[in-house]
Amino acid sequence: MENPEVIPQLHRRAAAWCAQNQQPGDAIRHALAAEDFDHVATLLERAWLHMDRNRQGGVVGVGKALPDDLLVHRPVLTAAGWALLEQGELEAAERRLRQVERWLDASSADKNPDAIVADEAQLAVLPASVASARTYLAQAHADSVGALRYARQALTLLPPDDHLRRGVSASLLSLGAWAEGDLAAAETQMADAIHSFQQAGNVLYAITGTYVLADIHIAQGRLHAAFEVCRRALQLAETEGRFVQWGTADIHTGMATIHREWNDLAAAAQALARSHSLGEHATLPRWRYRWLLADARVQQAREDLNRALSLMDEAEKHLVRGPIPELRPAAAWKARIWIAQGRLADARRWAQAQTLSAEDELSYLREFEHITLARLLLAEDEIDDALTLLDRLLHAAEQGSRMGSVLEIEVLQALAHHAQDDVDAALSAFTRALDIAAPEGYVRVFVDEGPRLRALLSAATERGITSPHIVTLRAAFDGASSAQTADRPVTQPTPVSNEQPLIEPLSERELEVLHLIAQGLSNHEICERLFLALSTVKGHNRNIFGKLQVQRRTEAVARAREIGLIP
Repeated sequence: MENPEVIPQLHRRAAAWCAQNQQPGDAIRHALAAEDFDHVATLLERAWLHMDRNRQGGVVGVGKALPDDLLVHRPVLTAAGWALLEQGELEAAERRLRQVERWLDASSADKNPDAIVADEAQLAVLPASVASARTYLAQAHADSVGALRYARQALTLLPPDDHLRRGVSASLLSLGAWAEGDLAAAETQMADAIHSFQQAGNVLYAITGTYVLADIHIAQGRLHAAFEVCRRALQLAETEGRFVQWGTADIHTGMATIHREWNDLAAAAQALARSHSLGEHATLPRWRYRWLLADARVQQAREDLNRALSLMDEAEKHLVRGPIPELRPAAAWKARIWIAQGRLADARRWAQAQTLSAEDELSYLREFEHITLARLLLAEDEIDDALTLLDRLLHAAEQGSRMGSVLEIEVLQALAHHAQDDVDAALSAFTRALDIAAPEGYVRVFVDEGPRLRALLSAATERGITSPHIVTLRAAFDGASSAQTADRPVTQPTPVSNEQPLIEPLSERELEVLHLIAQGLSNHEICERLFLALSTVKGHNRNIFGKLQVQRRTEAVARAREIGLIP
């Protein structure tokens, strides 16, 4: 161009036009190209909250492009360190927050007279924003006590109708309670946060909260509740645009975890594939870490332990520090695989690096690691030490109603007693585990234990212990997919009778479809619920009608109730 000096002017004009036409992202880019940093700062201050709350990329990069001496005069913009928090840049965010706190702590006379504020509304809630950011930082540093204190402070400072900010603070309050092991409080507070996000019209944040709520339900041992909140979140996202739908990547990852536990590995892989296609487009800093861990667990279930370890190594590289408590770290998962492979020296080095011992004071944040340590003690034939630790862990988990942990601990206790030839104690623990597992359809928590658990199943049969879930576990050990064998209905109760007075009994999948038909779901709704193709569902319908010797849905439901297949 003959007059290169004209280029900045053109960018300034473009920035002004974009700002006037509600295109803040483009306006900021043009102002940056013109190196008009004051204008960039003003535009960003007015737009950063919207851009950050909608997970729009570029906020962090723009903030970093601004000179530090400019930020000194802009307290509201400095508080936009939230964007740094989202990217795991905790130290940089800490420096920004300290600048704002110094400005807030100064008397009116001492405040910088050159301060520039482009958004008075954000200035009014600046103390609450700082308290929320402090909550985030404290939680990211595993300081749950500090996180709870700051979250309550933020909620006190925020007006009742500021639903978006109150939702953020409530969600952080939930994470603090979760880290402390208070799952009931965490569940209530996250549900409140999701409601606030919906009142604010921020569906994306509501969906993000749903993923956490599902994980809390899993910790409670409530697989069906976890699956249902995920399903509802996907339905909500369907009414939104592509950007919000990208944000459901974590929801699909969570559903893959549940499908894996139900031993439906095909459905788990399908959910992971869907998550991957969405997550590649979304700006979710922690999605890839969670996705890799979930995929590793599926590979582990397929007995490809080397592939699982490789995925876990990759996951560790993508860990972004944040407020969600890291309750099941990748390193502990790796230690479990090493134990399964007989690499006990590697697992022992992990325990030493984590300074774990059976005499430690127990906390929920390290519960998963201590259960892993108990596994190592069992593998090292330190049965008495393992049982002592498991007894302590069981008491703590029961006190916190963390039934997901209780179930795993009971399984390990059963195996430990069986290793000592104490069959009575082993079967007592095993029966308690079955009582927890059967209503929720748990399968992999047993099957992952391999031949030792299969031997325990045989011992249970010899003692006359029978249940439909034992049949399910035996089938899973025989290598059948839970799509045909697992006793894990999605929303319906277990069939009234396991005996079918039919010439050709219905398969477990056909029973699932039958229950959903009885609930009034259409074929398309059944497709969505069970992640099946429409042609597959229609094929199941034909099989059901043929086996029941009926012609239509209403007749099928009536006949099934008559013979006790459904309540």
